[in-house]
Formats: sequence, structure tokens, C-alpha cells
Amino acid sequence: ASIDLDKDDIKRLDDFVTARLHDLLLMAQRLAKANGRPVIDWIDVPLTRGLQADIHNFQRLEEAVEVETVLERLATLPQLDLDFSEDLEARLPELAGGITYSLARVFRAVDPTIKNPSTHDWRRIEEIYGILL
Repeated sequence: ASIDLDKDDIKRLDDFVTARLHDLLLMAQRLAKANGRPVIDWIDVPLTRGLQADIHNFQRLEEAVEVETVLERLATLPQLDLDFSEDLEARLPELAGGITYSLARVFRAVDPTIKNPSTHDWRRIEEIYGILL
């Protein structure tokens, strides 16, 4: 069951995924610093069981997200204090894909009949993620 996204929704999706990715990386940076690491590594990213499953689900779709695209989006947000390890940088697309996959699942969980999300739907989902992430 797919969700139809118009031009405005695509922008919202990009902004949403980038913001959630940045939130996760901020928490990962905190853990890396607490453990005395000079870079943020994949093991520092606080992945829930559900997000891990959604990363795997996204990988099964065999959709490609370019590392450069993710890094360009992250560059629009406040810079982190630590750099990414090579492993983390290489895996940023799958993390972004997992967030995207989870977003679609949450839209469906909130409203199983949703076809094209309204501004109200987006706000409600953003509020849910704000509580959880």
C-alpha cells in the first residue's frame, strides 16, 4: 500500500528525513564523545529495534540513495562537533532509507486509509517522532 506524495510532500519528506537523521546523529555524537571516540561510528547511532527492521525493509526494496545527497542535506543543518567514520558515512543512505520506510509505516498506523497526507497529517506525524526520537 503506497502513499501518494505531491511536490510539497516531497519537500516535507526530505526535510523530515534530514531532521530525524540529524537528531539521531546528535545522539550518536553524544555517545561517541562519552566513549572517548574521535569520530561518530555506526555503533554510536541509537537504533531502535523498529528502525533496524525498517532499515532492512528498505534495503530489500533495492532503492538507491546517494551518500552525497544525504551529506548535502545534512550540510544545511548545524554542523556536528565530530566527523563521521567511513563506515557511518557509507551507511547514511540506509539510515535515511530506514527513516523514510518507518515514516510510511507510521502514516499507515495512524490512518490505514491515507492516500495523500495533508498538512495536518504531517504535523501529527512530526509530533509523534518528536516524542519518540
